[in-house]
Amino acid sequence: MLITEILTRNARMYGPETALIELEPERDRRVEITWRMFNDQANAIAQALIARGVVQGDRVIHLMMNCIEWLPTYFGILRTGALALPLNFRYISKTIANCTRTAQAKVFIFGPEFIERVTAVRDDLEQSVTSFIFVGPENSRPAWAESMDRLIAESPPLDPNVAMEICDDAALYFTSGTTGAPKAVLLTHRNLEHVCYVENLHHRQTHEDNFLCIPPLYHTGAKMHWFGNFIVGAKAVILKGVEPRWILEAVSQEKVTIVWLLVPWAFDVLFAIANGDLKLKNYNLDHWRLMHIGAQPVPASLIRQWRKVFPRHQYDTNYGLTESTGPGCVHLGLENMHKAGAIGRPGFDWEFQIVDDNLKPAPQGTPGELILKGPGIMKEYYQNPEETAKAIVNGWLLTGDVARLDEEGFIWLVDRKKDVIITGGENIYPVEIEDFLMNHPDIQDVGVIGMPSLRLGEIVTAIIQLSLGFLYPARSLHSTFPVILGTGRQRPQQ
Repeated sequence: MLITEILTRNARMYGPETALIELEPERDRRVEITWRMFNDQANAIAQALIARGVVQGDRVIHLMMNCIEWLPTYFGILRTGALALPLNFRYISKTIANCTRTAQAKVFIFGPEFIERVTAVRDDLEQSVTSFIFVGPENSRPAWAESMDRLIAESPPLDPNVAMEICDDAALYFTSGTTGAPKAVLLTHRNLEHVCYVENLHHRQTHEDNFLCIPPLYHTGAKMHWFGNFIVGAKAVILKGVEPRWILEAVSQEKVTIVWLLVPWAFDVLFAIANGDLKLKNYNLDHWRLMHIGAQPVPASLIRQWRKVFPRHQYDTNYGLTESTGPGCVHLGLENMHKAGAIGRPGFDWEFQIVDDNLKPAPQGTPGELILKGPGIMKEYYQNPEETAKAIVNGWLLTGDVARLDEEGFIWLVDRKKDVIITGGENIYPVEIEDFLMNHPDIQDVGVIGMPSLRLGEIVTAIIQLSLGFLYPARSLHSTFPVILGTGRQRPQQ
């Protein structure tokens, strides 16, 4: 079943029930929409896009922060038969332009946080983009963009009934390789459908569950975990913020049952409880049944400590790649908490091998590259046959991750073959930071590596060779690059 058809079914079966809730604690703001409203908005957006010339197979950029409009917009794009292209909200203007150029996108949908970045490259974008659509308050809308609110109000909330097949192309998700150049992962409707079943089977969602979504929806992780709720018409809360107090308040007030956290956020919650900033007696957390983590290696010590504080919680580790349509190709399993630290076993309808450099099976216990096969494997790197051939060999996806298999059949990550740093669940590509730092006149050479961090997994560390005559390196570098040489939490912005 197409996921757009799942939305139609949910509107039919659960129309007046709540589908999505947006919480913005800083503004004390709460907004919700029903399944019928969700479906009607997606239909109106699809109609508006078709009226602007979007046809099946076109590409539509989707650049928005998490908000209640995010998912209706995504589904509206899919309903036209076009490909949705969610972009990383951290992308600088140059990367936004490169992604748009690679995809030859026809329509560009964006939120208020991106006005400056899009404006800076709008002339380049207009080589392919024929319509810019703004999702935000009217008083912030650039004159050169149309209002999404107005388009929805003027468009009929009717399904355009574009004929689509399950194997048709559905979305492009940009991911960088070791060169730092964005590659577009092409996913089909079959890929998206499969994740719905995988996530639901792994985490046993029912219509009564409520999923707390904190990570960015452009990432396959957050959205694909929500798919497990989506397929059974269960509600979800979109939380705008990651403060530990806000997380517990959301769980308590909205009766959340499932929370997917990144490692740093889980640590932050535990630290806030340990130092007395949060007192569990102030929150009603009885309905919270599952906490699961993915996107980076998970320290076993974190899970042991979490279980001491939340002894009734189920737990799962999730492993996946954008190229595998996100999480679930390997997961620990709710019943295997004693194996915390391992990434687990193959997910539903997935198989794996651990192989040597010649792609021959490695002896049990010997580290080798983890390769995967299953219905979630991407169709290709979009219009990039050379990179596709490197990534998919005889139907197997080469993950670039080094793993070993223990005597009980559980997979443990050992290292990564790919030159990428994962900090707080986000991929950081050394070459991008090296290129940025090399623009500084007092830097002669630089190498960027990842250093272990219990909280973030890794932190970005730059090893710098200074140019002659650079007299005050510590002061100058700290003032110029405080984020990169400090916490490593962000990428440089232009």
